[in-house]
Amino acid sequence: MTTTAAGIVHLTERMPQVSGAEMVAALEPPPQFDGATFDSYRADPGYPSQQEAKDTLMSFSGVGQPAARGGFFRRPKKGPELKPGVYLDGGFGVGKTHLLAAIYHAMPARRKYFGSFIEYTALVGALGYQNTVELFRGSDLLCIDEFELDDPGDTMVMTRLLGELVAGGTRMAATSNTPPNALGEGRFAAQDFLREIHAMAANFQTLRIDGTDYRQRAIDGHAAVLTDSEYERTLTDAASRGVASDDVFPAFVDHLARVHPSRYIRLLEGLSTIGLRGVAELDDQSAALRFVAFVDRAYDAQIPIRATGLSLDQVFGEEMLAGGYRKKYLRAISRLVALTHD
Repeated sequence: MTTTAAGIVHLTERMPQVSGAEMVAALEPPPQFDGATFDSYRADPGYPSQQEAKDTLMSFSGVGQPAARGGFFRRPKKGPELKPGVYLDGGFGVGKTHLLAAIYHAMPARRKYFGSFIEYTALVGALGYQNTVELFRGSDLLCIDEFELDDPGDTMVMTRLLGELVAGGTRMAATSNTPPNALGEGRFAAQDFLREIHAMAANFQTLRIDGTDYRQRAIDGHAAVLTDSEYERTLTDAASRGVASDDVFPAFVDHLARVHPSRYIRLLEGLSTIGLRGVAELDDQSAALRFVAFVDRAYDAQIPIRATGLSLDQVFGEEMLAGGYRKKYLRAISRLVALTHD
């Protein structure tokens, strides 16, 4: 797949391929978290659990250790023993991914990896299970964002993989999505996570992070909607300065079914703006979940979205929002509102 320096492309014409080597090379924090540190994480004083989680994760990463106190012959007081894995539990928009990236950047590790759950499972699919184990064996740190609990097969594969790596000394840090039967937007995520990875749950310390969605603190209301003429002017301007995509929403959603979610990031390669015409409510849950995965990748890459038709925060109907994937849809809505106002 080739890209141009400027102009308009159609995502429905892109069929990206990704090799195993390229997948491994991409296992680092998204660009928006290149500078994520513990210092740049602003804990909300209204939610003490944010500062508590930050302090614990600094210790987990080996930074910010308190100075030893007492005389020459006095031993420093020991802190609580840290487990080889930490799991960040909380609603969307409370900074879990920021903290996960801060761990990655802070830990003085020779071999460390950062990826979403879907990237790791795609790597297993591309390389095979045993080859993936050998690839990561001996690594110092594995960060897993958005650990998926709603696919028993993938969860089992990842649990087995993590078990083998922890036994070899690899440390783990993870966040996760709520499984289908948990509607509490994070309230039940910790116990569900530990239940699903029961074979190695004792290796994880869970940290609850409360708070409000930071993306909504400065933005209220719906995702921005353009008129047809506004859309044309906006896309023309974007295409004069970079590469903009222009696709009809229903055709684009259909196209997502033909591209594996692990390749969505390559689908976005080179784009400065995403354009979607005629946005409409989604009536198929599989299509809706694929769109969620696409929105996650677009948000990671911080690519603004411009759209006509229905406001993008309304593409998931009431029935979907009342169902088992409620948390995923709400996270996508939060990100769509932010991306359309960028």
